[in-house]
Amino acid sequence: MTEPGGNRSARSGAEGTSARDPETVSRFVEHFAAQLVEAGMPRMPARVFAALLASDAGALTSAELGEQLQISPAAVSGAVRYLAQVHMVSREREPGSRRERYRVHGDQWYEALTNREAVLKRWEDALRDGVDTLGPGTPAGRRLAETLAFFEYLEGELDALMERWRAHREELFGRS
Repeated sequence: MTEPGGNRSARSGAEGTSARDPETVSRFVEHFAAQLVEAGMPRMPARVFAALLASDAGALTSAELGEQLQISPAAVSGAVRYLAQVHMVSREREPGSRRERYRVHGDQWYEALTNREAVLKRWEDALRDGVDTLGPGTPAGRRLAETLAFFEYLEGELDALMERWRAHREELFGRS
């Protein structure tokens, strides 16, 4: 099924996935990872995240990630540790095995963004201290106060933004 704008929807299932060219998938993974790196994500976590996102199951083992990305188990482990800390992937035990699978969820962007709220709070606290320390009437104090006001505004808008996203997501993809 094609959504407005020509995008295939998640409802289209696995149609046509068996003919997928691994080289084409690899190019996508590397291209998307490069965009994530450009935005500030470390390179290896970006590659692992893009590979998980591009997998039909949304989950791969360390061995599968290592083989697909041509990286060591240690590189996979470090990347997954980072991605788990920022709530972009989760670890799952394979039933009856000691192996773990790493999974990306449909709501990974929501989770990552909403978990940033704690970071915003810490930044706001530090900026408040900075305004008090530097003095609200100084040029530096005013600059910090403006930055603080921006983060407070952003935090206030996040809840409403996420509610609109949930409604929009449900409209496009149904209840998950």
